[in-house]
Amino acid sequence: MAAQAASSNLTPALFRSLFPQPYLERFISEGVRPDGRPVGEQAAAADAWRDVSVNTGSVSTAPSSALVRLGKTSVVCGVTLEIAPPDLARPNEGFIVPNVDLSPLCSPLFRPGPPPDEAQVLSSRLRDVLLSSNILPLSSLVIEPGKAVWVVYIDVVCLNYDGGVLDAAVLAAVGALRNLRFPETTFDVDTSEVTCERVAEEHPGSRISGRREPFSVSFGVFNGTLLPDPTLFEAKLCSSEITVVLGAPAASSTKSLAKAPLLSVYQAGAPLENGKEVLRRCIAMARARAAELQQSLA
Repeated sequence: MAAQAASSNLTPALFRSLFPQPYLERFISEGVRPDGRPVGEQAAAADAWRDVSVNTGSVSTAPSSALVRLGKTSVVCGVTLEIAPPDLARPNEGFIVPNVDLSPLCSPLFRPGPPPDEAQVLSSRLRDVLLSSNILPLSSLVIEPGKAVWVVYIDVVCLNYDGGVLDAAVLAAVGALRNLRFPETTFDVDTSEVTCERVAEEHPGSRISGRREPFSVSFGVFNGTLLPDPTLFEAKLCSSEITVVLGAPAASSTKSLAKAPLLSVYQAGAPLENGKEVLRRCIAMARARAAELQQSLA
């Protein structure tokens, strides 16, 4: 009541800053979110999600890249290649090395210096998503068994931080890997050296792809209300976070996503009331959203 009384003399922006939870509660009680998206039963509709756009080839200095905008969140992914000896324990596998950078330029929440904990967690989760989907089979990265393999560096830089960074990072990585071409290579058994041809019209290289492409879809739970694709403001107030990762058949039609395999479900925060029903609803909504995300890559 005190917050409501005080808010009568406040601008909406100041009210949001001083009393974020009552601010969000007022919107939810009216069946709408601060950015105009619906809540409740209408949240399964297409307008329950933020707009998404993908622009591939946006970084000229990287062999392959993608820029993703998810609402106000934006990330850019650049993929680079290196040749290295394989792990002695896994001579027939290459390497995938993802990294997510959250610099002070993307949000005042981050400071110069060592990578924040959140960036390290996002890097680890992005790696788990890519490996579990087998979008780039490690066995396909072998140049010469036991001698030389490809190392694929997937660097994701957050340009603007407003929630859903993992969803945007996964989408950007998929978009960049779709267009990645590996140079033609020749291995000299006498010198153990690898010769690469520059990717060009006369040497187009080869594309490696797995059978599945991963898509990550996040949700938040605020006062028992499910919020698909929460913004940073909403996510900070949510008691629980849910992330659903689906493995869609590569370059498939969107109809096939109805039976796309579930790669992982991550839930953090407070225990969910009616947890099974909430997760069932999240998975159903994630399948519809994954179809939109895959279509944005077309």
